[in-house]
Amino acid sequence: MSLILGLIYGIVGMGIYLTFRVIDFPDLTCDGSFVLGAAISSILIKYGYNPYFALLIAIMGGMVAGSVTGILNCYFKVTDLLAGILVAFMLYSVNIHVMGGIPNISLMGAKTIFPLSYFELFGYSFSYSLIYLAVISIALVAVFTWILSTNLGLSLRAIGQNKRLCLNGGVNVKWMIILGVALGNGLIALGGALFSQQQGFGDLTSGIGTIIAGFAAVIIGEKILPFRSIWVKILSCIIGSVAYRVITSIALNTDIWEKILPDSLHHLQPQTSDFNLIAGLLIIFVMAMPGRKNA
Repeated sequence: MSLILGLIYGIVGMGIYLTFRVIDFPDLTCDGSFVLGAAISSILIKYGYNPYFALLIAIMGGMVAGSVTGILNCYFKVTDLLAGILVAFMLYSVNIHVMGGIPNISLMGAKTIFPLSYFELFGYSFSYSLIYLAVISIALVAVFTWILSTNLGLSLRAIGQNKRLCLNGGVNVKWMIILGVALGNGLIALGGALFSQQQGFGDLTSGIGTIIAGFAAVIIGEKILPFRSIWVKILSCIIGSVAYRVITSIALNTDIWEKILPDSLHHLQPQTSDFNLIAGLLIIFVMAMPGRKNA
């Protein structure tokens, strides 16, 4: 399960990487766009639509949400942080309407892109969902590596380095910002849609902590793979997310703590409710680690 969640939130991490790192736009729309993707996917599947079509519409919904954030920033002079907060705030009501006023939609028995079968490897059982998500993740890494290597992608990367220079060079900075935020939120909405289909439900509260999970994927991935190549930077989001999920799951494993702690201190072992604390400490620890020079 940690590997599956790691791959899903790795896609979310790619979206956050596009906004935070590529175009230097601190976007906080993600908590709302993640749920928007889950809501759109869940309601369409509930009414019998093809699950792949539901993923496509979820991506488009996320891109619309990101575009609104970009437009508020570029044309209404709302600061980037406030624009993201406002859109995420409004998306709460939008998501309720999308889900038909129901805070939780069950997909049990509905057809999704994920099979229910398992396979054995090294004595452990793994869901075929893991293979599906790995293929999707690799395909997205390849697609966005290509996009960011085109003239359009180079313009996106350039505005993250120096907006004024790009403006003087004839680049439409406003439209590039809107496009970058739209693409990032499209990926995040895709992550939400995949999450709902894999977990078997769409929940209104599933977006809580999305920004932390995505940010953790980015910074942990950058520590693991500190290289300049754009494809490595995008791939590092997936690697960082998987590492984040595996480390936090190990930290919350009661069997490990029962072996380490004496009986008199068993009451100190981490509980599920300590996930946010452990995740926050892990991120702080990784950010405090001395970085290596980019290769």
